[in-house]
Amino acid sequence: MPQGGPEDEEPPKFIRANPENYNTNFTAEEIRIFFDEYVKLEDARQQIVISPPIDPRPNIIPMGTARKDVRIQNLDSLQENTTYTINFGKSIVDNNEGNALPYFKYVFSTGDYLDSLKVQGTIKDANLKAPAEFISIFLYEVDSTFSDSLVYKEIPRYITYTLDSSVNFELENLKEGTYQILAIEDKNDNYRFDPKKEKIGFVENHITLPTDSTYNITIFKEELEFEAKRPKLLKGNQILFGYEGKKGVDSVEIELLTPKPEGFQSRIVKDRKTDTLYYWYNIRPENDSLSFEVISPKRRDTLFTKIAEAARDSLKITSDPSGSIEFAQNYRLQANTPIVDFDQDLISVRDGDSVLVPFNSEVRRLENEIVISFDKEESTKYQVITLPGAITDLFGKTNDTIRHTLNTKSYADYGSIILTLQNVSRFPVLVQLTNEKGEVQHEQYSTSDNNFHFRFLKPGKFLVRVIFDDNENRKWDTGNYLKRIQPEEIQYYRDTIDVRSNWDMPETFTLE
Repeated sequence: MPQGGPEDEEPPKFIRANPENYNTNFTAEEIRIFFDEYVKLEDARQQIVISPPIDPRPNIIPMGTARKDVRIQNLDSLQENTTYTINFGKSIVDNNEGNALPYFKYVFSTGDYLDSLKVQGTIKDANLKAPAEFISIFLYEVDSTFSDSLVYKEIPRYITYTLDSSVNFELENLKEGTYQILAIEDKNDNYRFDPKKEKIGFVENHITLPTDSTYNITIFKEELEFEAKRPKLLKGNQILFGYEGKKGVDSVEIELLTPKPEGFQSRIVKDRKTDTLYYWYNIRPENDSLSFEVISPKRRDTLFTKIAEAARDSLKITSDPSGSIEFAQNYRLQANTPIVDFDQDLISVRDGDSVLVPFNSEVRRLENEIVISFDKEESTKYQVITLPGAITDLFGKTNDTIRHTLNTKSYADYGSIILTLQNVSRFPVLVQLTNEKGEVQHEQYSTSDNNFHFRFLKPGKFLVRVIFDDNENRKWDTGNYLKRIQPEEIQYYRDTIDVRSNWDMPETFTLE
């Protein structure tokens, strides 16, 4: 059998265009771009960016088939005296091997000259080591009609994007003027900012072209204000309030406006996994529908729901963890109905020699759990006993005896990271260890010391990040576009640290 020759590794080659590339006084109804072989368009919706956007978006073919030319049609809504750039990204590939022609662009002007200015910069993610692919960069012209809210409802004047996890961007063929520059994780592909789903980044001041400046933009997810959705009956004596926005959720109040029966009590419990609040009540009002006022720091809403007879849950207590417990881990008793009373004297913690171990307890009412903390030794067995009556719920029901045995591992089963920070520009700092998904595993806080020892780490890979806690609230705070607030700065250690059991990992992190 013939071998077929060497594999084709060459991308398609541009031959010519009609009208020609970089033309002026454009009036054509169609653009045709010719190549030396059959080509296809891959990921065209994401890869091909037209700047300024043309509405409605032109038809671009071939889609799903192979041709030796690319056609751009439906060009009857172009603006006068405007330079347009069609950037194909890596969408143009040859038909057989899929070799891409990278970053080919077609430029034309409806006026008698081409705009030639440019702006460039870098993108980073405030809360991740690297930004996602396809971050869009929007440029809005600042004129008499400009306002900061345009990003929610208007298409930008110019647009480009980052590609393949690159942190760099460049906008070309721009005209002289003053602009607002933004970076958007445009998941909707609609050239507008949706704060419920997307990240945003901005340069504080307007930029003026021409410029030699390079702009560094940090994208972040805004923390939205709490907004309750229409409630509904979930089970007997339990009404579900879904919500959007977590800002202020811990201080939300739900007041029943419908007349209450004598002895009426209620409690709010937050779901541990979803954006849901449960409103519990001990006695059902006589009405078939209930009216509520939901009060959060920024708003008041009146909401309604119908109710009916339905079976309710009976008290059940679960514990976390079961079996093995980490040295810094707390033991939790969690209830499925609201906890209203707790007697610590009916709980005991004993070690393997049946010696009582001192402990502290805390009732977290919104989370509807009891947190028990105590000091632990290595390779030790502990028994936690919760006697009947220790926990009472909203309906006067109490727990049965609960016994759980917990075990600690040997110190040798864990590793540690001994971290030294250098070139710390300001305090306080919050140092966090995260997994490779960016989920926080351990953290330490410092107002002056630059040495940190993270002990009893499970073997695995960790990322290190340093948060400059400028408002001293011991957590990372995101930004807000309309209020012109940038997120608190986070710096990531360059390497992933592979922690091994019975091993200390000394690391030095020199901050920028």
